[in-house]
Amino acid sequence: MALFLVLLAAGDILGLGAWEYPFRCAALAAALWFWSRGVIDLRVRSLIPSAAIGAVVFAIWVGPDVLWPSYRAHWLFSNSITGLPESSFPAAHRDSAMALLFRSIRATLLVPVVEELFWRSWLMRWIIKPDFLSVPLGAWSAKAFWITAVLFAAEHGSYWDVGLVCGVIYNAWMVRTRSLGDCILAHAVTNGLLCAYVISGGHWQYL
Repeated sequence: MALFLVLLAAGDILGLGAWEYPFRCAALAAALWFWSRGVIDLRVRSLIPSAAIGAVVFAIWVGPDVLWPSYRAHWLFSNSITGLPESSFPAAHRDSAMALLFRSIRATLLVPVVEELFWRSWLMRWIIKPDFLSVPLGAWSAKAFWITAVLFAAEHGSYWDVGLVCGVIYNAWMVRTRSLGDCILAHAVTNGLLCAYVISGGHWQYL
């Protein structure tokens, strides 16, 4: 997760142009393989429900802006604290097939693994007990549940409102399934649908 945030912050500092995207994918994949391969469990126990959860989260994410086009211009979502609902994907790269491909691969295949490992596999358990390995996946604690949901919302800036709702849904799915693989799948479906929605309709604020 730390490497993911560093790579996001680096942006154009890397000076790689469109090659930044395959580089980020390679760096994240290498980090996951080196540090996390022993704890990544991709087994899915509830295939259709997990995919459906991912689709519902996608609908929640874009729904307010579809129903009320000026919704996110409100000061609650556009201010100096949350930032603005703007794309972090440079306009110069939007016509690059390579940049779009690797940006989508990162969002759909790598980010769900990174974020689910951090938020629901580690943080929810660590808040319950610092010796988090002794805490089962999906263990219930109201404190851990809501702190994780609020921090997940804060991570998403101007989209904190839908981030909070979606964080609650993902957290609840972890508590319900006790399965890292199911949460990764749900998150991957959400992000995959978002990538398709962005690229097909030019809704770059989500990418």
